[in-house]
Amino acid sequence: MHLFLRPLQGLACCLLTLGITQQALAASSILIWPIDPVLEADQQASALWLENRGDEPASMQIRVFAWNQDGFDDQYQNQRDVIGSPPVATIGPGQKQLIRLTRTKSFPAGEEHAYRIIIDEIPSALPPAANDSTKTAATIRLQMRYSVPLFAYGAGLWSKVDASRPRDAAGIGLPQLSGRTVKVDGKPYIEIRNRGSVHARLTEAVLKSGGKSQSMVDGLLGYVLPGATMRWPAPLAQGDALQVRVNGQTKVQAVPLGQ
Repeated sequence: MHLFLRPLQGLACCLLTLGITQQALAASSILIWPIDPVLEADQQASALWLENRGDEPASMQIRVFAWNQDGFDDQYQNQRDVIGSPPVATIGPGQKQLIRLTRTKSFPAGEEHAYRIIIDEIPSALPPAANDSTKTAATIRLQMRYSVPLFAYGAGLWSKVDASRPRDAAGIGLPQLSGRTVKVDGKPYIEIRNRGSVHARLTEAVLKSGGKSQSMVDGLLGYVLPGATMRWPAPLAQGDALQVRVNGQTKVQAVPLGQ
C-alpha cells in the first residue's frame, strides 16, 4: 500500500503587518510505502520508500521515536534502538529515496516494541515579496508531516502475515481486547484495553447498543498497544459491544463492553 503525505498544519511566515495580498505555498506531494513496516526477529533492517510526486525538490527530515501509551494518550520518546538513515534527504521531482530502518540491538524473545517514524518536510526559503511598494505581502507555508507506525519483534513472535517468509504458527501474536463505556465530565467514552502480546489497529468501528448501531469512524479509530488502555468519544451513552476490524482481518470482531 502507498500513502500520500497531507498538510497537517499551516505555518504563518513573514507576516509583514496586515497583508493586503496573501500567497499560499503548496507543499510537495510525497508518496510513502509501505505504510506498515516491521522489523522481524531475524531482520537487521527494513526499508521505507519516499517518492516525490511534486514539481519541486522536497527536503525531508526522518526521525524514529519510541512509542508508548499512557493516560489514554500516545507518548513519544527519543531512542537509539532503531535508526532511520539517512536522517535528512532531498528528493528531486519524480525521484525516490530509500530510508533504511536499522535495529541496533536484539529485542527480548516474545516481545513487540512500537515506534513512530516522523517524517517532516523542511520548508524551503520564502520567495521575495512582490515588487510593489503599494502592497504588503503575507505568505503562508504548509508544512507536511506524517507519522508511520513501526513494530519490531523479538524471537518467537510475529504478527504481520507475509507469504514470502516461513512462519511458525505457534509464534503468531494476537491482541486480546476488552472494553467498557464510561462517562468523563458527563460525556460518554469507550475504553479499550489490550492484554495481548501485539498491538491492535482498530478500523471501521461501530457501537452496538440494544437494537441500535452507530458508526464511530469509517476509517482508522486508533491503535492499542500491548498492556495499554485507550479511550475514544462514544456516539451513544451506553453500548453492549464495539464491532471493529482488528489489524485488517477479513472478519470484524465484536468486543463486549462492560460498565
